[in-house]
Amino acid sequence: MDRESSSDEEEDRRNLIDQNEMKPSGSSFEIEEFKNKITRRFKNFSFSKRYLLLICLLLFLVFFFFSIDIGSLFHRVTSVRVDSVSSRMREAELQALYLLKKQQLGLLHMWNLMSNNSVVYSENKSNSTLGSGSNTTSNSGLGREDLLRSSSLFDDFRSTVLKQITLNNEIQQALLSSHRTGNLSALVDENVNPEFSDFRFDRCRTVAQSSERRTIEWKPKSNKYLFAICVSGQMSNHLICLEKHMFFAALLGRILVIPSSKVDYQYSRVIDIDHLNKCFGRKVVVSFEEFSETKKNHLHIDRFICYVSLPRLCYLDEEHIKKLKNLGLSMGKLEAAWVEDIKEPKERTVEDVKEKFSSNYDVLAMGDVFYSRVEQDWVMQPGGPLAHSCKSLIEPNRLIKLTAQRFIQTFLGKNFVALHFRRHGFLKFCNAKATSCFYPIPQAADCITRVLERANAPVIYLSTDAAESETDLLQSLVMLNGKVVPLVKRPSRNSAEKWDALLYRHGLEGDSQVEAMLDKTICALSSVFIGASGSTFTEDILRLRKDWGLASLCDEYLCEGEQPNFIAENE
Repeated sequence: MDRESSSDEEEDRRNLIDQNEMKPSGSSFEIEEFKNKITRRFKNFSFSKRYLLLICLLLFLVFFFFSIDIGSLFHRVTSVRVDSVSSRMREAELQALYLLKKQQLGLLHMWNLMSNNSVVYSENKSNSTLGSGSNTTSNSGLGREDLLRSSSLFDDFRSTVLKQITLNNEIQQALLSSHRTGNLSALVDENVNPEFSDFRFDRCRTVAQSSERRTIEWKPKSNKYLFAICVSGQMSNHLICLEKHMFFAALLGRILVIPSSKVDYQYSRVIDIDHLNKCFGRKVVVSFEEFSETKKNHLHIDRFICYVSLPRLCYLDEEHIKKLKNLGLSMGKLEAAWVEDIKEPKERTVEDVKEKFSSNYDVLAMGDVFYSRVEQDWVMQPGGPLAHSCKSLIEPNRLIKLTAQRFIQTFLGKNFVALHFRRHGFLKFCNAKATSCFYPIPQAADCITRVLERANAPVIYLSTDAAESETDLLQSLVMLNGKVVPLVKRPSRNSAEKWDALLYRHGLEGDSQVEAMLDKTICALSSVFIGASGSTFTEDILRLRKDWGLASLCDEYLCEGEQPNFIAENE
């Protein structure tokens, strides 16, 4: 019984304890759980609110971006800083264009005045000519030398003005380049002088030739001959001698006999003899071989009248007379027409020549006439004193002319300056003259550069006998606009190059006279030529340039009008 009661009490106590423990424990848990729920919900609500605000902000920005021109907004922000600078630059450019335009109009006005005055200079220049041994004067009272000098200075001044006009136009174009957009292009172009595009002034233009020449007809009798003899100097001297012989043959009504290659140069390799007859439309010259065929039974010079008497008759030595006789040619006694010294040649007239050398003999000889001075102004005019249908009589044969053209096309181009730079043996020759013509290389380089500036040529053809030590120094000193101007010489034979193929194909290679004539031809075809004073090589080039209508206003002798800045003493 006790045991039963005790078990009931324990069970009641357990129940009671369980109930007591359950009540306070259940109440606390519910409160905490409620708090936790509220906290979690509050946190979740806060987190969602942030996302909501962010999404709203993004939507607002998107709406703002599509509704407003952002570029214009930034432009408004930056324009405050940029507009003031760009407007000042634009204003400065327009002011510069206005001033340049004003300057251009002034320069053009000056140019027009000079162009009108240049006509007067040209007329005075053409009307003033050299008389026999004296300078004639024009109506202005200026001598020919003064007029030529004044005209040259005037042309230099005109050239300078033109360069300034050109520079002015280039500056305008540079300033206008940034404005050539859209509809502004047409407006901007109105600022350019429309006449300027056709504006030209060639400082080194070719010399205008007179359409009228003083000439005589060469109509020789078929059985009358003048036997040409040339012994002075080298090929250039001989060609000048032949040309003078042609004039005398025309005056005397005789056919000219070209010398044999056994006593003289082989002329057929450098000039075209048939060309001479074609120019006159009749037989005026014959080769020695043709002459000997005609006179095979009687090769004889019937009369030998010497033009030169000093230092020896006909300027012939015993060796040359022996060569003539070895041709089977007989001759009479040499006689002097007058006293004529090659050191002091006298001016002669056509009447003088006809009086002393007219003869009824079939074959006449005058000896060397290189030093003769007969009607110089008449003989030296472009095309010569004889009436003919060609530009020039004694000129390079066609093979040499074609080779020269091919060389120019290969190495030089249309615009080039040619320089005959004579050095070998020239020092003593020049220093013996009253005015020396042998210049130190630095001085020569300065003179060449001045011509280059006027000609504005990119290259120089160099015809010279100078050593490499001299030409190398000259090359290093000749400069234009800060750049070295190339000095081009004919290269050695190279089978890969075809410009000289014609000479080799016709067996003319390696002939020194052919090469000399080739040099002459290249120089004669140049835009501007600088020659060596006192050289017959130069004089023959100048003759060709005049005959071919290529002589330039800028052609001159090297350092013309200057003395060498240093001259060595004589031996």
